[in-house]
Amino acid sequence: MMEKSKVSDGSTVSGERRERRRNIGIAVQVIVFLGIFLLLLVPVSYMVRTNGDVKDRFSGFYAERDDTLDIVMIGSSPVFPYYISPKLWGEMGITMYPLSSNMQRPAAMKYLVEEAEKTQSPGLYIFEMRMFTIEDSGLTENMAYTRGVTDNMKYSRQRIRTIQALVPEADEEGRLSYYLDIIKYHTNWKMLALPSEWANMAYHKRSPLKGYTFKDEVGPQPMPDCGGAQGEKAIPAEQEAYLVDLLDFLQENKAEALFIVSPYGESLEEQQMFNYMAEIVSSYGYSFVNMNNYYEEIGIIFEEDFADYGSHTNAIGAEKCTDFLEKYLQEHYKFADKRGQEQYQDWDEAYELWQAQMETARETIRDRIARGEYAEIEE
Repeated sequence: MMEKSKVSDGSTVSGERRERRRNIGIAVQVIVFLGIFLLLLVPVSYMVRTNGDVKDRFSGFYAERDDTLDIVMIGSSPVFPYYISPKLWGEMGITMYPLSSNMQRPAAMKYLVEEAEKTQSPGLYIFEMRMFTIEDSGLTENMAYTRGVTDNMKYSRQRIRTIQALVPEADEEGRLSYYLDIIKYHTNWKMLALPSEWANMAYHKRSPLKGYTFKDEVGPQPMPDCGGAQGEKAIPAEQEAYLVDLLDFLQENKAEALFIVSPYGESLEEQQMFNYMAEIVSSYGYSFVNMNNYYEEIGIIFEEDFADYGSHTNAIGAEKCTDFLEKYLQEHYKFADKRGQEQYQDWDEAYELWQAQMETARETIRDRIARGEYAEIEE
């Protein structure tokens, strides 16, 4: 009886060991599978995100060499068609990159600064302020304005923080589709057939024009008569809170910043809101430049220099706005001229590309003006 008990006990122990080894093997297989799945999920997620200028601009930012940008410009759609980074480089040796998206919510600005700081140490941040005149509730109704930021950031803890700050917990879609944006874009499998998107596997694809977007359309409108008007009007309360939070953050981190408003077909109410913002910004010791106060100095012609009836400049208007910005930077800041340095060869290439395309754009714009061929208004 004793011998049988020993044999039985030994068999049980041996069986338990085999079972334990089997369970460990299964666990290892699951871990390996999950690891491979995640390794594939991230690049596929990047690739199936809807392609376009914003995606190319963000992936282009990530492709810039660490600590090579002098200026990062943050804001909505007035940023990338107004200010020509290759021109700034070719004429001043300053590297500037626009980290911007369409109808970008002001709430995102602080988080984009933090994202930029992960790879860059710019001497100056420039913030375009037009969006601060719009109530945030009007922007959150269309979450494309949020996704323009979150769905173009690399997966990281910072991206999670940005989503938590911009997406309400009660949002209908739920935060999960923001954390894993492949849930939204999973039907975009056709992107996998595009060579341009294979270059986005690591979300690291150089922007030939350093984030600048050419516009060669013409959409004229009369010059606003409220540029330079006095008086103040409070901006929406939530946008003021975001502005103060951003200013506190910048001051706490000893970041140099410039706040600008690009020229456009503004209303008197908006002009007075910019005056209100200028007071707040100035109280923190930062400069606020509303270009709507400098139409003559810029040389902007509203009947010729805009692509869409006073909202965004075409290439000729952009050239004028960039000239104005160059002069302001030269008078108020000191940046080393990096031209001629080997590591900035791609910036030389960007300048050459811009020059070639600008010549064509000028001819197109002038021809359209001569023929009265104006941009169609999208319904």
